[in-house]
Amino acid sequence: MGILLWIIFGAIAGYVASVIMKNDYNQGTVSDIIMGIVGAVVGGFIMELLGQSGVTGFNLYSFFVAIIGAVVVIYVGRRIRQ
Repeated sequence: MGILLWIIFGAIAGYVASVIMKNDYNQGTVSDIIMGIVGAVVGGFIMELLGQSGVTGFNLYSFFVAIIGAVVVIYVGRRIRQ
């Protein structure tokens, strides 16, 4: 059941990040899930660089870290595609 919760967590974080970044197209649920999971990794890495703890579990702090990471992933993806 733990992996299912993390997939849902990633989907929600990826969706929120896509709303924040105002994606012009509907990228779909699978893309939101992948972006949320990758965003959690990227956000954790960024927070570690800043001297904070990364993703610490299934909590609100980790959710914000995942959203920050997903926003960075979307931004970098847009820059690469241009």
